[in-house]
Amino acid sequence: MRVVGLMSGTSYDAIDAAAADIVLKDGTLAVTPLGMIGERYDEALRAALAGALPPAATTLAQVCRLDTGIGQAFAAAAVRADRQLCGGKAQLIASHGQTVYHWAEDGRVHGTLQLGQPAWIAEATGCPVVSDFRPRDVAAGGQGAPLVSLVDVLWLRGRPGVPVALNLGGIANVTVAGASGDPVAFDTGPANALIDAAVVEVTRGRAAYDEDGALAAAGRVHAPLLERLLSEPYYRLPPPKTTGKELFHAGRLRAALSGFEALAPEDVVATLTRLTARTVADAVRPLGATEVVASGGGTRNPALMAALRAELAGTPLRTSDELGVPAAAKEAYAFAVLGFLTVHGLVGTVPACTGARGARVLGSLTPGNRPLRLPPPSDHLVNSLIFTHR
Repeated sequence: MRVVGLMSGTSYDAIDAAAADIVLKDGTLAVTPLGMIGERYDEALRAALAGALPPAATTLAQVCRLDTGIGQAFAAAAVRADRQLCGGKAQLIASHGQTVYHWAEDGRVHGTLQLGQPAWIAEATGCPVVSDFRPRDVAAGGQGAPLVSLVDVLWLRGRPGVPVALNLGGIANVTVAGASGDPVAFDTGPANALIDAAVVEVTRGRAAYDEDGALAAAGRVHAPLLERLLSEPYYRLPPPKTTGKELFHAGRLRAALSGFEALAPEDVVATLTRLTARTVADAVRPLGATEVVASGGGTRNPALMAALRAELAGTPLRTSDELGVPAAAKEAYAFAVLGFLTVHGLVGTVPACTGARGARVLGSLTPGNRPLRLPPPSDHLVNSLIFTHR
């Protein structure tokens, strides 16, 4: 089946669209990547989204406009991906949408909201669309995240030792495939979220992220600020756990900076970069990792990767590119896989990773422009995943 996976993470800067041919045979998912494109949000939509996210107040009118605008942006990305990557022959679109609120309190997730109305995607492409992946896991008592953990477990558990998958988006999450016992997955804390927030503040909006880690590389870690940031209680919660920009946002950063004399912008960014590296390493260390395989936008930040290597103190750190999976597209490919599983009636979660009562088939299905004919449910248990190349 030819599937396009659509993803926009907590950095909400662009929509990633990755296409793949996916085949299930004898319990193994073979995923053949066909390529990836990026579709940036236009500035007006991105500004509207940024202005509506917590802790800002919003209205139902704004939510409706965002749901429509994001849905149309995802539809444009899907059309382009189908045309450029699939030759117009995509059979399914799997859309994560844009997370705007993840309702987590007292160690539990009570609800989650992703915007990007899938009807716009179905109308534009003519393909059926699987969307709203997270709520079913939440309804089953899970965290609703990290959902890429199933793909990570199937992909990495055949490797020797204890491989740990690390995603560096706005929020960092890890999955340990588990040499023995149940796998584990959870959000460690911010990856780029606070770094990006600081860059926007210190450049007065002229830059949205620390390009090539230049600011961090020019600064020095401010130990008292780092100590204050590390006092955040989230870091000491046991997994499974999940977080987002509801906790790690610009307002929290301003509060952490209060009381310090004016710090050089480069020192603030360097300190936040070290915070990400430290909290990831602190989370990985008890897992007994023998290697860390990183993906996501943070892998393009040399200062962050250098800080991670230092904090991991000898545990090998490599990117998923080295294992044949483009680091920038891994999450989009993961949701393509989850969409494929859904239409085949197969579960898309690992309960040990999300904390749910059991594994569930994920998502809601929006028909395309032809009569909806789902594949027959598979009677194979999926026990491994391989990425192949044409």
